[in-house]
Amino acid sequence: QVQLVESGGGLVQAGGSLRLSCAASGRTFSNYAMGWFRQAPGNEREFVAAVSRIGGSTYYADSVKGRFTISRDNAKTTVYLQMNSLRPEDTAVYYCAATSGVAWRRAPFRRNEYDYWGQGTQVTVSS
Repeated sequence: QVQLVESGGGLVQAGGSLRLSCAASGRTFSNYAMGWFRQAPGNEREFVAAVSRIGGSTYYADSVKGRFTISRDNAKTTVYLQMNSLRPEDTAVYYCAATSGVAWRRAPFRRNEYDYWGQGTQVTVSS
């Protein structure tokens, strides 16, 4: 079992930045690939970014590529999402997710590949 707790959400103006954190506990963090997803009202949960077990591989949704950066600190058992140049359409609840069921170099983007989820943190971008 892995417990995930997100933090760092809030209200920001368009063009601003936020850094989300996801603290993991319960199992060996480096055994898990990590991902960020988001869900806006009325929409399905969508992939944002992922990072492989030791951070060598990352993968991004086209909508955030060049603006968001995912990283992890295995010593601190934490994954981060640095979000720059935020837009109103980035407004959503952001969820952290973990999976051990993928090859070590993969950064998975499918929701059904992830086993554990956090409770989410709200990000609101005003225009």
